[in-house]
Amino acid sequence: MVNQSMQEIPTALKAEYPFPSNFHTTRDGHKLHYLDEGKGEVLILVHGNPTWSFFYRNLVKHLSKRFRVIVPDHIGMGLSDHPQDYNYCLENHINNLKELTNSLNISNYSLGVHDWGGAIGLGLATDCPEKLQKLIILNTAAFTTPIISKRIDLLRKGPWSEWMIRRFNGFAWPATFMAVTKKLDKNIKNGYLFPYHDYKSRIATAKFVKDIPMSEDHPSYHTLLNIEKSLPMINCPKLIIWGGKDFCFHDYFYKKWNAIYPDAETMYLKNAGHYVLEDEPLKCLERIEQFL
Repeated sequence: MVNQSMQEIPTALKAEYPFPSNFHTTRDGHKLHYLDEGKGEVLILVHGNPTWSFFYRNLVKHLSKRFRVIVPDHIGMGLSDHPQDYNYCLENHINNLKELTNSLNISNYSLGVHDWGGAIGLGLATDCPEKLQKLIILNTAAFTTPIISKRIDLLRKGPWSEWMIRRFNGFAWPATFMAVTKKLDKNIKNGYLFPYHDYKSRIATAKFVKDIPMSEDHPSYHTLLNIEKSLPMINCPKLIIWGGKDFCFHDYFYKKWNAIYPDAETMYLKNAGHYVLEDEPLKCLERIEQFL
C-alpha cells in the first residue's frame, strides 16, 4: 500500500523528506513504514535509535537515481506503528526486516547500517550471507561488548530512565546536539524529533535502550552473540565510514570492526560525530557512491 498524500509529514519537512510512504503489515498486524525509491540494484539502509528513515534522506535522494533504495522504519520508530504492548527486542526487529524483504521478493542486495541498525541489518545479512553484495558500516556495532557509554548505560538501567525518555524525550532530543559536531538546522532537528512527539510515541526510543544486552542473562544477548559469530561468513566488499567524535560508538568499536574485517575499505572522519551523515554529508555520499 502506498500513501501518496503524505499527510503524516508536515509541509515544512517535505522538502527534506519528499518521499511517498509505503507500508508492510507484519505478521502480528502492525504497520511497518518504509521508503522504496528508484530502480536497479537494491540498497537497504537500516537506521538505529533514536533516528528513523529521515537519517538516510540525502542518500535516498541521490542514490535512488541509480539504485532501488529501501529504508524501513522499525516498529515503534518513524512513521511505523508505535504499539504500547509490543516486545521491542532485537529478534523481532530482525524478523520484521526479513518479512519486509521477503514480501518485496528481494534476492540480492547491498546493505548500509548505523547505530542499532547494525545488529538488525546484520541479523538479516548473516541469515543468508550469499545474498549480500556490499556492506556499508556507519558508527555501529553488531557484536557483544563490555563497553558502553556511561550516559547510555544510565538510561538503560536507571530506575526512572524509561519515564525520563518518554516524558521529556530524553533520548531523541539530546541526540540532536550530542550526536553531531555541527549544529543541526532547526528544520532538520524538527525532522528527527517529529515522530517522537508525546509519551506514547516515544516508547521504542526507551525500549531500544533497554534492549542493549550487556550480560548473558539479557533476553537479546544470545541473538546478538549468534550474529557476532556469523560475521566472518560475510565475504562481500565492505566499507567502514566512521565519525571520530562519537561519544557512544567511539574508536573501540571502529577498531573492533577493522579487526573483524581487515580487508574493508575505510574512511575515518575525525571531526564527525555519531550522526556522521549530518556532519559530513558530501564526503559520505561521494565515498558511498564510489563504493557502490
